Amino acid sequence: MNLHHAGHHDHAGNTDHLFTQEFWDARYSAGTNWSGNPNPLLVKYASGLTPGTALDVGSGEGADAIWLASRGWRVTGADLSPVALERAAGEAARAGEDIAGRITWRQADFLDWDPAPLRFDLVSAQFMHLPRPSLASLYRRLAAAVNPGGTLLVVGHHPADLDTSMGRPMAADTFVTGDEMAAVLDPDAWEEIETAAPERTAPDPDGRRIVIRDAVLRAVRRG
Repeated sequence: MNLHHAGHHDHAGNTDHLFTQEFWDARYSAGTNWSGNPNPLLVKYASGLTPGTALDVGSGEGADAIWLASRGWRVTGADLSPVALERAAGEAARAGEDIAGRITWRQADFLDWDPAPLRFDLVSAQFMHLPRPSLASLYRRLAAAVNPGGTLLVVGHHPADLDTSMGRPMAADTFVTGDEMAAVLDPDAWEEIETAAPERTAPDPDGRRIVIRDAVLRAVRRG
């Protein structure tokens, strides 16, 4: 489940279907999502980390989990869609047993799934958009799953994108800034809390390249 590839929808319409297993199973069954490339901001922030245990939230077809495993991480890839998980497991198998053997796949509905009591050295959620307050609840659950000294990395589409021609799929209240993500964290529990809104270019639904922003939260739990 990764709303980075959900397509174009009317922001004013009912988007409840975007949070269902049926919707995502159909998306992944169509075979239109796979790029094979890890999310660039995961690569940027995780490349310098010492490999340990990682949770990839909304793992989709597995590019992030496979990239982490290739760098020595032991990864749990969690997604709402069993179809996505099956495709991800197939891609991991094709990458080799050294990589596939480092990844555990599990089905999870992020509206209420809690990874506790498991804890991880890296918890990564890339482009997970849920209705408020479900999104804040998810962030709290993910933050609680970070080991002392571990990293929480959350990346989403910035609310500024709603004023572009990108045609983001979700209702406006599912978009949050890095500062809004960070508001759920207890500052006393984290050594570093970094927020950012980096720009990049991407094609809009008509193929025109435009400037968009990502909302980023990176935090390191106190040891």
